[in-house]
Amino acid sequence: MKEFLQFQLLHLGDINIRVYHILAIIGVVVATKLVLVILRRFFNRQIKVGQFDEGRAWAFYQIIKYVVMVVAIAIGLELVGVKLTLLLAGSAALLVGFGLGVQQQFNDLVSGLVLLFEGTVSIGDIVELEGLVGKITEINIRTSEVVTRDGIIIIVPNSKLVSDKVINWTHNRQSTRFKVSVGVAYGTDLKKATTIIEKATADHTEVAKKPQPFARFIDFGNSSLDLEVHFWSKNMWQIENIKSDIRFEIYDQFNKQGIEIPFPQQDIHIKTNNTL
Repeated sequence: MKEFLQFQLLHLGDINIRVYHILAIIGVVVATKLVLVILRRFFNRQIKVGQFDEGRAWAFYQIIKYVVMVVAIAIGLELVGVKLTLLLAGSAALLVGFGLGVQQQFNDLVSGLVLLFEGTVSIGDIVELEGLVGKITEINIRTSEVVTRDGIIIIVPNSKLVSDKVINWTHNRQSTRFKVSVGVAYGTDLKKATTIIEKATADHTEVAKKPQPFARFIDFGNSSLDLEVHFWSKNMWQIENIKSDIRFEIYDQFNKQGIEIPFPQQDIHIKTNNTL
């Protein structure tokens, strides 16, 4: 057995790779996998009992995972006789040139660490970036995955989530205010109309009860008296469907109450020249 473990598989300069080196590396890989599985189960348990939210737990897990993997790689190199200090010193010039060529990738890596440590953007957050609304489904060390309302997965470099202007709709974990606009015909009883749209909005199950929805008269339009109703909701992901439901209800109630929603009209006066 001793002779088998000492059997030399590969010789590279001062490095001699033997059978026991391979077995030791396999042991390091298995131990690393086992540690990561235990950590993942631990954080899942903490999420279930309410100690961590999903985004923050995933961030902690990602940070610990990368640390464990770096340590495992260092141990593996030391086991086969590769001295990390000599390796880094000998490749310093190469690393400088390599670093200049991958500046953007390095920026993304640092941005990933910033996201994981700060937690400004977490998994499950709904964000708006460059006019695009999506849900964060995964934050990796260099890129993040964002799923749009259409189910399209977009890979976003982490540097964009750190340096660009990003609206995080769920960062404060509170309700957000939205609005729906509607126009009524001139001559309409505005108090009656505002009461109808406030009730139509408040009756929706996804609209917060406090603060209560409120309507206001915003302008004299060309063809209509313009109103808008403001409401609060926690369901930012389905907000467009919620707005659609409210518009349906307002339209139905206006029809029942005989309130007209006008469409743009223009009067054309034709002048004729009677002189010949």
